[in-house]
Amino acid sequence: MRIILYLGKGGVGKTTVSAATAVRAATQGKRTLVVSTDLAHSLADCLQTNLTSEPKELAINLWAQEVNVLDEMRQGWGKLQESMTKTLRKQGINAVLANELALIPGMDEIVSLINIYRNARDGNFEVVVIDAAPTGETVRLLSMPDTFQWYASRIMGLQNNLGFARPLLKAVLPIPTAEIVDAVNALSERVKALREVLSDPEVSSYRPVVNPERMVIKEALRAETYLALFGYPIDAVVCNRVIPAGNYQDAFMQDIYRTQEKLRQRIHQTFAPLPVWEAPYRSREILGIDALGELATTIFGTNDPTQVFHRGPIQEIVHEGDTYILRLPLPHVEMDKVAMSKNGDEMVVEIGNFKRDITLPSILANQEATVARFVNRALEIHFSAPSEQADKSA
Repeated sequence: MRIILYLGKGGVGKTTVSAATAVRAATQGKRTLVVSTDLAHSLADCLQTNLTSEPKELAINLWAQEVNVLDEMRQGWGKLQESMTKTLRKQGINAVLANELALIPGMDEIVSLINIYRNARDGNFEVVVIDAAPTGETVRLLSMPDTFQWYASRIMGLQNNLGFARPLLKAVLPIPTAEIVDAVNALSERVKALREVLSDPEVSSYRPVVNPERMVIKEALRAETYLALFGYPIDAVVCNRVIPAGNYQDAFMQDIYRTQEKLRQRIHQTFAPLPVWEAPYRSREILGIDALGELATTIFGTNDPTQVFHRGPIQEIVHEGDTYILRLPLPHVEMDKVAMSKNGDEMVVEIGNFKRDITLPSILANQEATVARFVNRALEIHFSAPSEQADKSA
């Protein structure tokens, strides 16, 4: 199975490019599902049909779906939320607050991802193309598997570590019941499997969609950084709405073309070595399966859009002398924008409003992080034995 997710600033053409990719995959004989996770769904408009929260067959080998987050929340979390709410109510918390506290942050994103993966697996689809929400929402969506795993481990840890103190604490704290812990544990296992699929470069690919505009390019560069932070593989970039070269007589059009051309070249240079596919600016909207198929030919030519266009390391550990180096490719980030902290086998890397908890291998858990620097578009964190341990070994 291949999962291809298109992301970018709102209005750059993600929906059109996603639908075009799906149409092309279907015409190549691959059983294909295209899914929208954006709350402001426009996939149905692009395909000129009505869509529901279940996959709908539109043509040979082509299905489409618009995820309904509220329905998925009720189906995937409703019973467990009710159980957690009752537990909190018993501690004297009012109904409204208990209902809100029973929701693990980002649960809507989790159920959306699980829904997509479940439909892809149960529907035996070879290709799943995701038309994602604008960049910020998509990064939050993709960070949720890591966040949920953190919450789940704390809940299960609380259940396991209380021991003899449970009867004393139960009177004053909302201790998770066995039903809640079992449900969280089961969901955690599904999320763990999902995380492995989403970060497998042979299965999943992430493709920013950009226009030749400065703000759009900056947002795409931030998206590339955040995806690298969470270990999600980017294999290509699509530059949409490019004004083609021409002998323009109008001064206004000449100025627009010159500005776009500079930014278009910048896109190719900045995102290298990723391939950049281009789609020209059209005078009309691209609607319907036939028009989308033509657009796919314009973008990808004779190439199969479902292939992996670029492969590169996500993170690696190098041993040099007495030092271990953890290398994280994080393009387009300045060192003063990065904050890091280490606690045991956890390394927390923060960039702007996003952070990632990296579980370190055992060999690094007892090491000290001594140096951090950027080398060749990657963050290198150097680890060495604590000074006391180094003195004893000496």
